[in-house]
Amino acid sequence: MRDAYIVGAGQSAYGSFPDESYRSLFRTAFEETLASVDRPPEVDEIDEAYVGTLGVGGRQLGLSGPAVTEHVGLHGVPVTRVENACAASGSAVRQAVMAVRAGMADVVLAGGVEVMTDLSGDAVRYWLGVSGETEWERLSGTTFAGVYAQMASAHMREHGTTAEQLSHVAVKNHENGARNPKAQLGFTCTLEEAMEAPTVADPLTLYHCCPTTDGAAAVLVTSEDVAAEYADAAVRVAGVGAASDRVGLFQRDSYAAVPAARKAGEAAYAEAGVGPEDLDFAEVHDCFAIAELLAYEDLGLCERGEAGPYVESGATRADGELPVNTSGGLKAKGHPIGATGAGQIVEAFDQLTGRAGDRQLDDPRRGLTHNVGGSGGAAVVHVLEREGVGA
Repeated sequence: MRDAYIVGAGQSAYGSFPDESYRSLFRTAFEETLASVDRPPEVDEIDEAYVGTLGVGGRQLGLSGPAVTEHVGLHGVPVTRVENACAASGSAVRQAVMAVRAGMADVVLAGGVEVMTDLSGDAVRYWLGVSGETEWERLSGTTFAGVYAQMASAHMREHGTTAEQLSHVAVKNHENGARNPKAQLGFTCTLEEAMEAPTVADPLTLYHCCPTTDGAAAVLVTSEDVAAEYADAAVRVAGVGAASDRVGLFQRDSYAAVPAARKAGEAAYAEAGVGPEDLDFAEVHDCFAIAELLAYEDLGLCERGEAGPYVESGATRADGELPVNTSGGLKAKGHPIGATGAGQIVEAFDQLTGRAGDRQLDDPRRGLTHNVGGSGGAAVVHVLEREGVGA
């Protein structure tokens, strides 16, 4: 199979935008993606498109892919809407990579979009809940925060994880988000503020939970045959892994792990021929602080049960041995469900091509993105490498 390269990536700002629509947000991401390419392709050179969205609020549930691609001028281009809950656009990027590797396309647009902030709190909770098991979770009143609170409680019980360690995740990611001009919550917080904030679902406080967000993100994936036409140096998709699991948390063997993420990570590492020790940074799915701690363990960044001490040690800070969520993560950057996975790819692309501004790491060569759907019913992991393709 041919190698796949990312030659451009862009996103809108994340936040609450009452004057924007899902179409206009996606257009912003699309235009920023083209602007990031050294020699942008003409619209008629794009062979295929994949758009991730949950469709929060019920807006344009049918044909939501063509609804946004026609708005950016991709008339007649085959487009597929991808729905995998919070892993929708990570899965869309994976579909783009598969199309390129299979020889079906040379230039593919992949991305996602979500508008969430124009709904009432009850409506948002309903739409977040649709990614859980319907009969025994959503219809019985379990919220998205409630499910992750159960996961946090289980991890605390089994491994001695503390509320203070959960709060270290929030402090770190807000510190990173404060350096990201696209972030929804671009401010810092103290450990005390994170721990003493109002409880959302015990043991999770407000600072342990991501916000609801409007936003869009997109990436341009090309084959190795044409990558040099568009970019002097691009980012190679070295490995991709995906997996699924039981949708309901209560159906799984453990509340303190996400097996789909572990399987997806193992597949991505194997394909890339690397291990977690070879990474320079990672963007992981931190919809709640406990989700980031679980990601450390599921991805092999630390031993099972050691995520609390690991984050407390400072290892995952921007100046640590393995920076995690330099973008601010879902926690501070925001979580527009359908755009989140592609947004992680945007941050990785920016880091690997030296475009991350005040967040730029020192000469990173390899990064990982980790995108989870629901409480772990789906997961997709990408390993990305900086590599010159212009020579």
